[in-house]
Amino acid sequence: MTERRVLVHAPRGRDAEVVQSVLAGRNIAVHICLSQQQLLDALNEGAAAAIVTEEAFSVSPDSPLDRWLTQQPSWSDFPFIVLATRQTTRRTGSARASLHALGNVVLLERPVNAETLASAADAAVRARNRQYATRQHLEELDETRATVEKLNRELEDRIEARTRELAGANDRLMTEISERGRAQAALVHAQKMEAIGRLTGGIAHDFNNLLHVVSMNLDLLGRLALDSKPAALAARARRAVDRGSKLTGQLLSFARAQPLRPRLVDVNALLFGMQELVAISVGSSVQLKLALNGEQAWAQIDANQLEMAVLNLAVNAKDAMNGVGTLTLSVALREDLGDDLPPGTYVVVSVADEGRGIPASLLPKVFDPFFTTKPVGSGTGLGLSQVYGFAQQSGGVARIESEIDRGTVVEICFPAADAGSASTHAPIDTTVDSVGYRRILVVEDDADVRRVIVDSLSFAGHTVTSAADGPTGLAALERTAPDLLIVDYAMRGMNGAEVIKHAREIFPDLPVILATGYADMVEVGRVLGAKSILVKPFDVETLLQAVVMATHQTTH
Repeated sequence: MTERRVLVHAPRGRDAEVVQSVLAGRNIAVHICLSQQQLLDALNEGAAAAIVTEEAFSVSPDSPLDRWLTQQPSWSDFPFIVLATRQTTRRTGSARASLHALGNVVLLERPVNAETLASAADAAVRARNRQYATRQHLEELDETRATVEKLNRELEDRIEARTRELAGANDRLMTEISERGRAQAALVHAQKMEAIGRLTGGIAHDFNNLLHVVSMNLDLLGRLALDSKPAALAARARRAVDRGSKLTGQLLSFARAQPLRPRLVDVNALLFGMQELVAISVGSSVQLKLALNGEQAWAQIDANQLEMAVLNLAVNAKDAMNGVGTLTLSVALREDLGDDLPPGTYVVVSVADEGRGIPASLLPKVFDPFFTTKPVGSGTGLGLSQVYGFAQQSGGVARIESEIDRGTVVEICFPAADAGSASTHAPIDTTVDSVGYRRILVVEDDADVRRVIVDSLSFAGHTVTSAADGPTGLAALERTAPDLLIVDYAMRGMNGAEVIKHAREIFPDLPVILATGYADMVEVGRVLGAKSILVKPFDVETLLQAVVMATHQTTH
């Protein structure tokens, strides 16, 4: 076992026997070499260290031993222990050169204490074993590198073979091949934006919880304030919270691929309300113009998705103008937009810039996935293909017109809706008298959110118990059956879906309200059997309405 073998070259006297007796019983294999040639042969076979006597050992320049030392691999620095006779005068130059040639050397003057010699041998063996470990790591790295190089060669061979196959294709196929690299770069960019989206979603979700606590406490303050001045201050703060809530909603919409949630939207009002956000996004060097329709322009669409589409187009327009120019957002009503859409009236949202424009040859491709005219790494990551897909899902279409040096206009067209088709509901009575006092269990891991929900329900007259996590909530559920369960979705350990599943096993007919900071949980809530979905941040009135709705649905 070369990892524990120590070579001993002490041909004169009893030095070799003494060294062997000192190292006996220390799990070290001693190999005695009678000549330097035997020592060199043993070194080639492998060893942990060597103990030599200075008077019988020397390293001459360009000797076999000198060449062995200089040709050691990068991981190796072989340790030598030299037993020297006490010197009364300075060593000769050749003796000093010989010791220097050894490199990793420990010089022990005789007579040497046995423990000192044994300790030096142990240290040398340990040092050599660390070198062997380094060698193993380097060998593993070399094997990995060889494997990677082999795979790269195989990949290059396949690419070369594929290129040869495609060499005889027609001009259209050759054009597609030349654009392949651009598509791959765009895919990498999309993956980067997806990672950023996950991070953004997590931050926005946590910030949503903070807004939720602030919003509900302000609502409670406004309800409990006897003086009008604190109520006015609370209302003013609530407006700021609403703006923050809108921003977090947009961040969550960016971060998650969510199904559309269409509702009747006043498009004029939507664009008017987001002009400040657009202005901030494009910068002060871009002049923003808003041209709203004189008539009412209603459409059955997902308002959040339209906001993100307009914001994306606005940022693209800013890039096309190099950050300087005029950006125009407009809304218009048009009839019969062509063969690609059924006859009827359409709401047309236009985003126009004064940028460099797009060549006519590229216009048919701009809505293709991953197509871009920008350098790799530029853009928002929300491509025109997503705008086109959103318009298609909403029953409309997206179009683009552009001329070189004359700018670009992107239009998103939706079927117009009748404002009178909006469903109206009588306000729900949220007082306790409408449903009676209820025993409500609240399961929420955020202490501040849990406290404000409990306070809001308690002020309304309900009897409320709370739990900080799923297992604690289920234990409370087994002790006392509540009339209603309110549970947060995103919790550590056991999430809201798991809590609802276990609660259904205990009380199959228990009404449940699912609270979440994510805007795409409606379908999940339906699958879980939740009577209502509360999207954070919600106010006290919305919470109390949800309680009434859930209990009404249970009693009818």
